[in-house]
Amino acid sequence: MSFEIHVSGDAAAAVEATLPQLLDDHVASRITSQDPTLWGPEAEDESAKRLGWTEAVAVSRALVPEITALRDELRAQGVDHIVLAGMGGSSLAPEVITRTAGAELTVLDSTAPGQVIAALGDRLATSALVVSSKSGSTVETDSQRRVYAQAFTEAGIDPRQRIVVVTDPGSPLDVQSREGGFRVFNADPNVGGRYSALTAFGLVPSGLAGVDITELLDEADAISLPLAIDDAANPGLVLGAAIAATSPRRDKLGIVADGTHIVGFADWAEQLIAESTGKIGTGILPVVLDTLSTEVEAGYPDVQIVRLVEDANARHLFGEKHEGEIHVSGTLGAQLLVWEYAVAVAGRLLGINPFDQPDVESAKVATRGLLDARPEPVAPAFTDGGIEVRGTAAVVDGRTTVAEVVTALLEQLPEDGYLSVQAYVDRLALPQLDGIRNLLAARAGRPVTFGWGPRFLHSTGQYHKGGPATGVFLQITQSSAADLAIPERPFTFGQLIQAQAAGDASVLAEHGRPVVTLTLPDGDDLTALFSAVD
Repeated sequence: MSFEIHVSGDAAAAVEATLPQLLDDHVASRITSQDPTLWGPEAEDESAKRLGWTEAVAVSRALVPEITALRDELRAQGVDHIVLAGMGGSSLAPEVITRTAGAELTVLDSTAPGQVIAALGDRLATSALVVSSKSGSTVETDSQRRVYAQAFTEAGIDPRQRIVVVTDPGSPLDVQSREGGFRVFNADPNVGGRYSALTAFGLVPSGLAGVDITELLDEADAISLPLAIDDAANPGLVLGAAIAATSPRRDKLGIVADGTHIVGFADWAEQLIAESTGKIGTGILPVVLDTLSTEVEAGYPDVQIVRLVEDANARHLFGEKHEGEIHVSGTLGAQLLVWEYAVAVAGRLLGINPFDQPDVESAKVATRGLLDARPEPVAPAFTDGGIEVRGTAAVVDGRTTVAEVVTALLEQLPEDGYLSVQAYVDRLALPQLDGIRNLLAARAGRPVTFGWGPRFLHSTGQYHKGGPATGVFLQITQSSAADLAIPERPFTFGQLIQAQAAGDASVLAEHGRPVVTLTLPDGDDLTALFSAVD
């Protein structure tokens, strides 16, 4: 089989207690037949137009020849570098697909000016840009498309020959692109963004980058029948029950990649789980971990560890050390489809609609308001070692150092809480910044998540506002000398990312979440920051 799962401890008890009812209710076969009533009457309208992913493997087969032909056409023209402008599911799925296959794909899912400038300066003459947006109006993707079109034109390259669009039929981007003579791939409108890995959103950029997408679809196809059957061995039912039905609830899921057979999968799963389940005060918080992370061995009563392994049935993986964990293995295509089923099952068990994202728009509205008004930046409460400090009064007032503020923020953590670190910086220039997660996890004694902004807004951002009110938030931004204008827009990339950080902070504060923003000076020296949090 292309997928194996082993559960023990509380996860095994959850499966034993929950599986009979899932089978009696024919949940697996009803998901496959796209029954929108599974998640209750309030979710029915949305579910009715979001279950197309169950047939994505069959539907997407027809795309393969067209994608392959375009790849060959581009290569014949000397184009051998694919850049992807996309956010959320539009970028996370192609990222894990290409990284696992060892194919090169530049993923541009940032509005940090330095990161956009770096992408533009990387082999523009031999590059093609894939613009992926389900709605066709995503501000980040639209901005990236505009600046690339201008750069191609200035280099004497016809943008219509180098920009490929993936969007829903009839979206503003679809209409505009077709009228402008651009190559367009339409995705199934009955599939939500985070469930779109096996649709045009996952396949077009991956196929153009050189991935064998037929093999990926074959891997998913091999697990399709076991997922559709109401059987106790159904991996979607088992995994869904294991992550959502433990008693007492383990509502935080530590995802550990133990092996290199699949690269970056946890980042994709993070979005699928958080955005699907984090709403109406409940949810499952995914925490991306490595094998040495504090949370793996801490034994927190509300954290369930799931370990991605090369062989879930290998005896050496089990025993006392790994008791209570969920171990899963399988090909990438199988993993993608199984986790989609499992999260849909988890939604039913949690009593929520796994296909909406009611709190994502709030941060977008706040960002648009700041871009329209462009108010003067809020003065920092104080500056320490070049780091400007802003934040919730209860955390910041009366403090004079970054170290004191970080300590005060951690003191706000409830017993069942988590810390979210949000880095609105150029991650290519500051890749070492993600090391702050492990430092803070060791100090906090609670799970710590880390997200690059603004990409996490299309991922865990939903959970932060709609999930349990147990999070505290540390934003890290940067004063950058680099900036880049956005053609035909009254704001720059620098202004956009600042507005996204400030907008999200304001929405979190309105929800009563403690928020601290640390603005770093320009440069790559993180000594002061790391010293303050250590």
